[in-house]
Amino acid sequence: MRPTPAWQSTDDGTAALRRVTIERRDLRPDDLAVRVDYCGVCHSDLHRISGTFGAGAVVPGHEFTGTVTAVGTAVTGFAPGDRVAVGTVVDSCGACAMCEAGQENYCYEGATTTYGGTDRHDGTPTQGGYSREYVLRAAFAYPLPAALDPAAAAPLMCAGITMWEPLRAAGIGPGSQVAVAGMGGLGHLGVKLAAALGAHVTVLSRSADKAADAHKLGAAELLVSTDEEQVRRARGRFDLILDTISAPHDLSPLLGMAALDGTLSLLGYPLDTTVRIMDLTYGRKKLSSSGTGGRRRTAELLEFCAEHGIAADVETLPSGRVDEALARLGRGDVRYRFVLDLSDLD
Repeated sequence: MRPTPAWQSTDDGTAALRRVTIERRDLRPDDLAVRVDYCGVCHSDLHRISGTFGAGAVVPGHEFTGTVTAVGTAVTGFAPGDRVAVGTVVDSCGACAMCEAGQENYCYEGATTTYGGTDRHDGTPTQGGYSREYVLRAAFAYPLPAALDPAAAAPLMCAGITMWEPLRAAGIGPGSQVAVAGMGGLGHLGVKLAAALGAHVTVLSRSADKAADAHKLGAAELLVSTDEEQVRRARGRFDLILDTISAPHDLSPLLGMAALDGTLSLLGYPLDTTVRIMDLTYGRKKLSSSGTGGRRRTAELLEFCAEHGIAADVETLPSGRVDEALARLGRGDVRYRFVLDLSDLD
């Protein structure tokens, strides 16, 4: 086994994360060992630590970049010293219809998640990227393009791909009208990606305070969602609305702004909600969601971001300040994604 330092939550999620030593598996023939350099802090980490997504101590972290330190005997695509990126899925069955379609994130046998999951070979729990080393199948690691900064690229592996998949599924391109509801860790990347695809992008926000930031990110305009007249004028306007709001909220105003055959994609609030069916009926509206991405789209995203100079706007902290990052994330005090520098675990 391969011991490595990590930051682990407590069983009940009420205390500070503690520094522990965990064990990674010895390399299988198709494995990579990766020194984790930078790991993004996702709102899902907060949900998991608090028990919303299941109880128990865990090492969080599922969007990270690092450096290959060792390869298994059957690995040909990577070598020690290569820069790589890793996302939310580290294994799948590889044989079902979803895997064959490049949507390993929806594997019918159950994708193996980067943390909080179960290794499909030996049944051990997976522990995430708030650690100095990670071992995974080489097929689920991605070459990190030289044009991308490793810290700013880390959130692309969850937040970025979560935005990219619905944009691609909706066929967004020049002339498309896209709205982004909520401009945080997810939403700010949604704005950048939609604008780079050629869409006319509108940020939906409760106030005009973020208008300047929205324009800097690539949005053409900001619509104040608490202004009834602005909402009324936007009726039936948007081909795609990326809803990144992380708290319960009324979907009716958003569905009202979707165009004929338009789509409202729920991406920020993963829990139960309600929808009035008549809001879908008038205009053949579509209600959808997305769970990160598969290998094909993830590789495509990294290439697109390298070509267009897109990465997250990040605040990088030493990993020893992880509790500060989590507390500030919980109250929305970040523009727009925290990234942990794991070098202080050495």
